Formats: sequence, C-alpha cells, structure tokens
Amino acid sequence: MDKTDIKILNILQKDCMISYKDIANKIGLSYNPTYERIKKMEEDGVIKARVTLLNPAKVGLKLLVYCNIILKEQSKKSLLDFEKTVEKIPEVIEVVSLSGIYDYMIKIVTTDIETYNNFIMNKIANIPNISQYHSNIVLSVVKDTTEYPLNSKD
Repeated sequence: MDKTDIKILNILQKDCMISYKDIANKIGLSYNPTYERIKKMEEDGVIKARVTLLNPAKVGLKLLVYCNIILKEQSKKSLLDFEKTVEKIPEVIEVVSLSGIYDYMIKIVTTDIETYNNFIMNKIANIPNISQYHSNIVLSVVKDTTEYPLNSKD
C-alpha cells in the first residue's frame, strides 16, 4: 500500500457511501485508477466490508456491557466450543480472546438491565465450561470510533 491507498482508506473510513468520483477528486486521480485501487484493496482483504453504523440507543439498545469470562478448562476444543457458542448469540456483538486473568471479553448490547439479567441467566450461565463471568456495565461512552489511525506520511 502506498500513500494514495492510505488516503483512500481514510476517506472511506469517514464515509463508505462516498462515490468513486468524489474519492478520485479528493486524491487527485481519475475515476478508473481510483476504482481499481479500491477493488484491489477489497480483493486483498484490506477492506473487509462497508457497513452502516447505527446509534444503538436510537434502535432501543440502551445497555452496553463488557463481560469478562473465565473458562474452567482451556483446551483447544473447549476454547473453540465456547467461541462457536457465543458467536451465535445475537446480543453478543464482539468476542475477543485475552491474555491474563480472563480468557475472553464479550461485548453485549441489550435494551435494559432486566433484559440483561435474563440474558445472563438464560444464555451465558447455561454455556458449558464457564467458571466465572464478570459484568462491566457501561455508564457512558467517551469515544466510539471504527476508524483506524492511518498515516499517509505526506
């Protein structure tokens, strides 16, 4: 990737709906080379997807929770079984494997504390091999971005 690709990525991170023509104008290239660069970055997996980001509160998801998980057993099979299980739960929007005290951290969205309690009791508590879970309820979000800090080194 060169500095032109980085410029394109920075533009797309701010607005994935921007036209190829507008991107080309912003970076000083014509339409075709701009289009080809973007397609190549998509084919190479640099650009994973173009999505619409929602305001969770506006769609009724007012509670955000990070739940740290400790498993009883850390065999490869146990880890993969846990991952397969939580991947299927719609309220879980992110799952990360951790080093340190916790094995996983899962990001959960739901409507309110009662619904979250029900979620914990009926979904998380029923997953085999969970030793402990610790919920961290988000009080406020100070920064929320999907943009990666890319430097085009102009």
